[in-house]
Amino acid sequence: MNDRPAVRRPDPATATAANPLLVEVTRGSMVESRHRASVAVCDAAGKLVRHWGDIGRPVYARSAIKPLQALPLIETGAADAFGLTPAEIALACASHSGEKRHVDTVRAWLARIGLSDADLECGPQPPFHNREAMTRIDGGDDRAALYNNCSGKHAGFLTTAVHKGEKTRSYIRPEHPVQQRILGALEQICGLELGAAPKGIDGCGIPVIGIPLGNTAMAMARLADPARLPDRRAAAARRIVAAMLAEPFMVAGSNRFSTRVMTALGDRVALKGGAEGVYVAILPKHGLGIAVKCDDGAARGAEAAMAMTLCHLGIVGEDEATKLADLLFPPIENRAGLVVGRVRRAAEAPF
Repeated sequence: MNDRPAVRRPDPATATAANPLLVEVTRGSMVESRHRASVAVCDAAGKLVRHWGDIGRPVYARSAIKPLQALPLIETGAADAFGLTPAEIALACASHSGEKRHVDTVRAWLARIGLSDADLECGPQPPFHNREAMTRIDGGDDRAALYNNCSGKHAGFLTTAVHKGEKTRSYIRPEHPVQQRILGALEQICGLELGAAPKGIDGCGIPVIGIPLGNTAMAMARLADPARLPDRRAAAARRIVAAMLAEPFMVAGSNRFSTRVMTALGDRVALKGGAEGVYVAILPKHGLGIAVKCDDGAARGAEAAMAMTLCHLGIVGEDEATKLADLLFPPIENRAGLVVGRVRRAAEAPF
């Protein structure tokens, strides 16, 4: 089977032009901020269904590709060997808020594989969730790596290493078998050789690789419609998507965009955000993937661009979009809780 993508590159003129202005933020009677972004909507064969802006430029998808990084956890048999639940598989794909259920689940998971928070190499991070942050500070809990938004992903890495009999130290290094398996999965599902791709280090210490936005969208489409994948990888893809849909809280947390939208839309979409304004969507009923990159790295710009794309594709109907307006395009509130503006579709937006 030829896995080379059919993703076509934009015209050179498109690649050198500014990405379209998609989102604006108002305050009172004035537009205060504007966000430019690129968007790719692709099917599993690599056909571009929609695209706006430069989708051929390599992008660090950051945490948005955690569902792809979780594939070896399933494929190696590690998930079954340690009886991972859908909640734990969703947590392996998560950028969680560090709430009690997230942290307790990671702690119990690590104990089950014979490890502890001391084995996590993701580094410390205060919880996203303010209440949990205050509890940790007041309680003097020094196990901060458990609260790192990537601790579930790292628990998955460690689970695979333990199952394969590999050393658990330095599992974040590019040469470690854990990261080599992930690299191989990314190359196959994105349809690219990544040896010469731009590379860096992610916030949690693992390698991050520059992948064109169109190929990232195709990879998400292959999770949505894995028929083109080898049998073992296809089964892993289905299990990962099912876990994310079943456990949206584990993917992010209370009042987070992806959790709230997934909860509202049910099995229509699995969402995952990443740092620096990246967002992806998996559309199982349509066999499509979406990838968004906000030029200025703003999460609110990427979230609104994703909401616009879901509405444009009809994943969110017109009446439903009206009912969910405050979720999809949130109001701007001041410190007193008064609505003083809104995130909205830019007047110049092409869709």
